[in-house]
Amino acid sequence: MTVSSPTGPDPRRILVLGATGQVGWELLRTLAPLGEVLGASRDGRFGIRADLAKVVELGPLLDRTRPDLVVNAAAYTQVDQAESEPDLATRINAEAVAELGRLAGARGLPVIHYSTDFVFPGRATHPYREDDAPNPLNVYGKSKLAGETALLESDAPAVVLRTSWVYGARGHNFLRTMLRLSRERHELRVVDDQIGAPTWSRMIAAATAHIAARLLHSPPDESTGLYHLSAAGHTSWYGFARAILDARGGECELHPIPSDDYPTPALRPAWSVLDNSRLARTFGLRLPDWRHSLGQCLQDMQGE
Repeated sequence: MTVSSPTGPDPRRILVLGATGQVGWELLRTLAPLGEVLGASRDGRFGIRADLAKVVELGPLLDRTRPDLVVNAAAYTQVDQAESEPDLATRINAEAVAELGRLAGARGLPVIHYSTDFVFPGRATHPYREDDAPNPLNVYGKSKLAGETALLESDAPAVVLRTSWVYGARGHNFLRTMLRLSRERHELRVVDDQIGAPTWSRMIAAATAHIAARLLHSPPDESTGLYHLSAAGHTSWYGFARAILDARGGECELHPIPSDDYPTPALRPAWSVLDNSRLARTFGLRLPDWRHSLGQCLQDMQGE
């Protein structure tokens, strides 16, 4: 599938990797005014197959599609499963991104890539800045850190966007899980001692479109590099769940619990709030408070 912009006879071409994911799906819409958007995914749903586990296929993919910009929304995101599949997580999140950087650098091709708050250990008392030292607690975080580092050290003009607690109307995420479980159960227990900023996939995609416009229409400059991109404000998983259930109603009881009462294969950071001030200074972008975005997302999901 190609999403074409009506703006001119020779539009810029944007390749979106991971186009069926919750951020990738939104990108197909938000990037459309900038040019011709090519959606690539592992299942080839939009006509282009791209499996980042097969790193050697990246070069031929770029040769076939000849993009002016690549937005990589593809990733291995199964945080707990990554503990038992470290090689696969590393291949997709680190090795493929490193290869993308090498290929893009040789072509002078700009790249936008997403990373995660999970690169941090969660012991800070302030929102994490881009220059704070990362120290991931789990395989997923380590693989994402390796990928972002390799891309930023490549010759590609790259923007890396670390985001957090991504949710949306599509895909597997906390919002959809809470809505489903609240219909199936009378009682839920949710962790209340992990703090972060729930960030709507559509807001991420909208901000990405703004950044993409600069990369497409201006020479690479100081705007490349590492940025934090998350919703304003913060809450716990319990607070997020409470807001979801309060907005949707229902009779499901919700109880806060400590992380120790809900052990998982992968450790999670207790504090993963991100400081977005560099993004605001460079691009003039400020995402709304997480509560506001949640309300908009739920309104879009009416009837589900």
